Amino acid sequence: ALKTWTGQETELGTLKTYTETRFNYPNGGPSAVTLNFAWIQLGGLRVGKDESAYDSFIGYAGNVVQDTIIPYGIKDTNLISYYFDAGNGLSAVVSLEQGSGTDTIDSYVPHVVGGVKYKGDWGAITAVGSYNSAWEEWAGKARLDVKATSDLTLFAMLGYGTDKHSLTSFYKPWTGNFAVWGGGTYTINKKTSLNAQVSYTDAKDFAVAANVAYTIVPGYTITAEVDYFKNLDVSNSKKIGGIIRFQRSF
Repeated sequence: ALKTWTGQETELGTLKTYTETRFNYPNGGPSAVTLNFAWIQLGGLRVGKDESAYDSFIGYAGNVVQDTIIPYGIKDTNLISYYFDAGNGLSAVVSLEQGSGTDTIDSYVPHVVGGVKYKGDWGAITAVGSYNSAWEEWAGKARLDVKATSDLTLFAMLGYGTDKHSLTSFYKPWTGNFAVWGGGTYTINKKTSLNAQVSYTDAKDFAVAANVAYTIVPGYTITAEVDYFKNLDVSNSKKIGGIIRFQRSF
């Protein structure tokens, strides 16, 4: 991934830009180049290509590589969003979004996302809601993050959405009406952490992901992960996979 940042102070707040271009080579190719972020932000107002506020505001499901075995959101969209920070742990967001794929808006009416969050030393509680104008569907998620000890953090997230027109959609990509995700991170020492996530839907999809992340030297981390999926109603639906990631960050 190639990332760029700019920033300057103005009388209306900090003026920022951010871009991120990713270069991927899947098994057998061909190479894929994607523009994942390209936005301008002045104060709390952001315009451009971004991840949906439905995902970015509430946070990723867990610190595992395959955190979307049971998906919780489809991220890519053009948007106009506004972030508000009250400065006392309370923040909020409103976002007008285009969507992508079959969930791209089909008129001048945008998808709408709204969210609120309260964050303290103990953790955070967050809620987001969305309206898909293309399918006229509603969905929402609520999340609790807890810092159990100095070495252990836990989270639980619940999603619910309507499926009158489509079994899955931009803001409800999981099967069934509701889904739950839970997990945590345990820091063994400065170099090693254990991460795990369990997820389930009312369509009886069940998934587990767990990994060990080891930082050899600052900026170089190796992660070994095992992933599991099964639909509890289908006998031959079991899938098991593994990932080893070598990551250099600078």
